[in-house]
Amino acid sequence: MKIIITGPESCGKTTLCRSLAKFYNTNFVKEFARSFLNKKNIKYNYEDLLIIAHKQFDLEQKSDLLFYDTDLITIKIWSKLKYSKCDSWITEKIKNQEKENRFYLLCKPDIPWEPDPMRENKNDRDKIFDVYKSELDLLGHSYKVISGKKRFELALNSIKKIKFAK
Repeated sequence: MKIIITGPESCGKTTLCRSLAKFYNTNFVKEFARSFLNKKNIKYNYEDLLIIAHKQFDLEQKSDLLFYDTDLITIKIWSKLKYSKCDSWITEKIKNQEKENRFYLLCKPDIPWEPDPMRENKNDRDKIFDVYKSELDLLGHSYKVISGKKRFELALNSIKKIKFAK
């Protein structure tokens, strides 16, 4: 089972992922893009997204952890929104993941925006949330929308339900 925390910018993904990992006394797979972009001084181009995708994919494959702070779907959405295209390697790997035992916690952007130099879409978070939801529906992945002030409790209850359902 892989539990991927996903959603638009500034919706509490990393905080939720960190809290869940702490609760379950484990680590989580971090979002590679953040460290990569910090080294590049935040400036990136279309080709960088494939580098990020390869490394994020490698981190996921090398890990047997339960929690993942993003996955290739985020890179696909990011690529299409910013460049109106996505490398076929990314879409092929996403297609192959349809067979995996994955569960998504899709974070709704109903919490205040927190400024961060890497964030680009302050005013489009609801629209981007809908893109994530459509993508997960299209791929047929199971997911639970995480919203409101009690995100951790909602996520925890969702995880307990899927763990007992399997």
